[in-house]
Amino acid sequence: MENFLTILKSVILGIIEGITEFLPISSTGHLIIAEKFIQLSQNQSFVASFQVIIQLGAILSIIVLFWKKLFPFGQGGEHCKKTLNLWLLVIIGVIPAAIIGFLFDDFIEEKLFTPLVVAVALIFYGIVLILIEKSKKLQVKISDVNAIPVKFAVAIGFFQCLAMIPGTSRSAATIIGGLLLGLSRAAAAQFSFFLAIPTMFGASLLKIVKKGLSFSSFEIVIIAVGFVVSFVSAFAVVKFLMNYISKNNFVIFGYYRIILGAIIGVLCLFFSF
Repeated sequence: MENFLTILKSVILGIIEGITEFLPISSTGHLIIAEKFIQLSQNQSFVASFQVIIQLGAILSIIVLFWKKLFPFGQGGEHCKKTLNLWLLVIIGVIPAAIIGFLFDDFIEEKLFTPLVVAVALIFYGIVLILIEKSKKLQVKISDVNAIPVKFAVAIGFFQCLAMIPGTSRSAATIIGGLLLGLSRAAAAQFSFFLAIPTMFGASLLKIVKKGLSFSSFEIVIIAVGFVVSFVSAFAVVKFLMNYISKNNFVIFGYYRIILGAIIGVLCLFFSF
């Protein structure tokens, strides 16, 4: 019975990761809060590894969904050129987070991974997202992700560094950066997805090296379940999001962030959450 409950917890956490990884609402923040209630394991080192590895399931969904756009070979010279250029932009964009993450990962994890920090970040960037969407001054200058200039890729890369604070959301930070620079919602979202591939693989590798991979057979089953569920959930959510933003803006996610952040803030301040 205990093993069944643990697997059920893994399914729930996988769903949470898959749903929240690419929406601008903070997957890390949701997992921190969920762990307070669910408590997957008493072994916090394993929990940290679990949370990292199931993120790769969500990243795999992006590779599968956008395979034709991301794979440079076998579709003609022009496609190859565009795809290699896109990957160059992604690699350039990931450099700021790679450097800052390597230098400050331990400090951030030790000092900032708290529900109160998550609450403040959720509210603050929820307000920012709403203000940007309500702004009359922003104009769309770039609607094709392949047309992003190198300087914009670098700038979005620095925006991504904001997401090292839990509750910010890597997707929110990069999408906000993209919108401020004049990208369309679709282009900002797509570049955010693609930037996640090397970013999350790098972050996962860094944490795996630090935490190790010495798992029991049952822990491997738990991770595998979370990985698969994360992949399926993320696959569905990304398809939904691209369809949603073709007709709507990101305001609803801003309000969601503010409401969730306020609830968490109250729990932290008055109930020792």
